[in-house]
Amino acid sequence: MTSPEREGSNKGNLPAPSKEEQAESAELAARITREIKESGGVIDFARFMELSLYAPGLGYYVNPARAKGITHDFVTAPDLSPLFGGCLANFCRPALEELGGGAIIEVGAGSGALAISLLRTLQQEGPLPERYLIREVSPALRALQERQLAQVVPELLPRIEWIEELPPGIRGVILANELLDALPCARFTMRDGNPRRLGISTSPMGFTWSIGDVLPQALTRLGGMSNEDYTSELGLGAEAWISETATRLAAGALLVIDYGFPRHEYYHPDRAGGTLMCHYRHRAHDDPLILPGLQDITAHLDFTALAEAAASAGLRVQGYTHQAAFLLDCGLMQQLERETDEHEHRRRVYETKILTLPSEMGELFKAMACTRGLSRPLPGFGLLDLRGRL
Repeated sequence: MTSPEREGSNKGNLPAPSKEEQAESAELAARITREIKESGGVIDFARFMELSLYAPGLGYYVNPARAKGITHDFVTAPDLSPLFGGCLANFCRPALEELGGGAIIEVGAGSGALAISLLRTLQQEGPLPERYLIREVSPALRALQERQLAQVVPELLPRIEWIEELPPGIRGVILANELLDALPCARFTMRDGNPRRLGISTSPMGFTWSIGDVLPQALTRLGGMSNEDYTSELGLGAEAWISETATRLAAGALLVIDYGFPRHEYYHPDRAGGTLMCHYRHRAHDDPLILPGLQDITAHLDFTALAEAAASAGLRVQGYTHQAAFLLDCGLMQQLERETDEHEHRRRVYETKILTLPSEMGELFKAMACTRGLSRPLPGFGLLDLRGRL
């Protein structure tokens, strides 16, 4: 998502939802309220985030009416430019060649733009994957992906399959682009020198924060910091996803691209408000307790924690860098130079700036590749490898 920084917050200037959206949000709020009452008056924030985003039929990502709205709430790199997918094709190619084939699995495929640009590149330059598998939890987005792929690359449909779960024994490349930031995270705030879990309860005004017991996992990550009124997150959902996914990768690579920091930057004393952000109709704000089911809720990633989870599961962390260096090492400029139409070239130049400039997506977004059973390094980290900062 472009420009997710806290400085973009404009909570007081959000457009009003439609009557239909208000009714759906109220229904989800009632469902969450019932669970809070059944749980003794409070639920963990991670559970609140899970329900807000993934409650069957009503959560932000799974409401059948939300596909169009989701694509209008934020812009991802694949939607911004086909150059992004072309670079990821260049990343996948050496792994597929070394494995003698295999699959590409995209988890959370959004509008389908990444699948289209990546497959088109491999169709022209080879090799195509034996299968292109898409794991998508949103029925609305899956329907959108099916329409887009059938319209743009109908000849490749026999290779494309939507799956309910990641299969065991994967040989190939697993792609997680802007996926893990939307997995449920725990939240905590410092009180009396200890990180205390934040939960959600209800009040006459709606949902409200509740301070609970000490969150043990946060103690080891804060490095002794005890700043009062410091609030942050633990990406436990993202770490669990890495651990589980690693068990299913027999040989190949796992590529994560998302916004985040290494741990010493993530839990910096100056980042006292944490990283939690919400996105609603291209507006960013920091209140996850409003508009349940109508807005995205995300948290930046602690890439140190992700690297630790991958290593504990037997993967080799091959590289970590920011998006600009990753894309440049994967042939971004070579792709740009191939565009001969003057109008399209100007457009691609603009897109390249958004993808790579530090003030845009270039440095906030990071790329991390983890491998198993590959003998040669994959592209993306030859220009700048920042593993030493993890």
